[in-house]
Amino acid sequence: MSPIDTLINTTIRSDVRSIQSYHVADAGGFIKLDAMENPYELPHALRQQLGARLAEASLNRYPVASYATLKQRVRATLGVPAGYDVMLGNGSDELISILCMACARQDRRAVVVAPTPSFVMYQRSAQFAGMDYVGVPLRADLTLDLPAMLAAIAEHRPALVFLSYPNNPTGNLFGADDIVTIIRALDGFGLAIVDEAYEPFASDTFMGRLPEFANLVVMRTVSKLGLAGIRLGYMSAAPQLLAELDKVRPPYNINVLTQIAAEFALEHVEVLNQQASALRAARADLAAAMAALPGVEVFPSAANFILIRVPNSDDAYAKLLSRKVLIKNVSKMHGVLTNCLRITVSTPEENRAFLDAFAASLSA
Repeated sequence: MSPIDTLINTTIRSDVRSIQSYHVADAGGFIKLDAMENPYELPHALRQQLGARLAEASLNRYPVASYATLKQRVRATLGVPAGYDVMLGNGSDELISILCMACARQDRRAVVVAPTPSFVMYQRSAQFAGMDYVGVPLRADLTLDLPAMLAAIAEHRPALVFLSYPNNPTGNLFGADDIVTIIRALDGFGLAIVDEAYEPFASDTFMGRLPEFANLVVMRTVSKLGLAGIRLGYMSAAPQLLAELDKVRPPYNINVLTQIAAEFALEHVEVLNQQASALRAARADLAAAMAALPGVEVFPSAANFILIRVPNSDDAYAKLLSRKVLIKNVSKMHGVLTNCLRITVSTPEENRAFLDAFAASLSA
């Protein structure tokens, strides 16, 4: 064993050494439909205005640590209830990590519960914080198994339950009544985190219901709204609870360029909302077109992506790659996703290119 191997084995946790890094596929030269991004840029005139504003940024200074202006803009624009504040994160990934760090305990192993399959960072963040993770499988039809969730809560008394709403990678909205039942089952010992990353494309939200539940946290990101490149997430909760969570947040965690870009974009949020509306319409058209193809099962989606099942996902994925179309093969994530693929909804041109390549891949 080399000295560096000995050093790594001595210093790096064995569970970290045993896992793979989070992989992001190289999308150069591909039609990129694998990452749930908004395909539309800001209009040219707005990009010019934003460039001028960014040019005035004081890059030699730390950000204003309170982020008061940006938080006020988020509260006023994105439906946060009166009297509630937001905490900002470097994407929702950092907020998930902060929640886990705040709730991990030194006297015993704290537990995170979430439906599975769901967003992989729930499990990874729990692991890195030293928490136990309990995944509760979805039903075969990809709906939430409420009795199994309640049994896991009763057995493990988790500090955190993550509920992706709508769920990634399945795209469906769990029943709102089921989520309320879970929130109430956690009352007194656990937090329910409703992750609304895809809220611009969904028909429901729990943000306005924060005053009903002291143990509810609603988390969102502006990534799917069209600002994935600036990496900004936000979450809201009861003021006393949010103040405790904020103690774990690193100082200056949002850089000045992100802050300026987000403030500017939210001044023009109607443009982003119009893009989201176009993608919702395109989602329906794309789903109908795929459902008309032989052997393709299309699952309902309230997000900006669509999950489908095909006879052979590996074969279809490889043939799409050969045609320079990149989607997400999720068939190995969980047994309920056997032969499933996830496709991001895009522009009419890219959706048509995908459909042509997809139809060809099924018939080849």
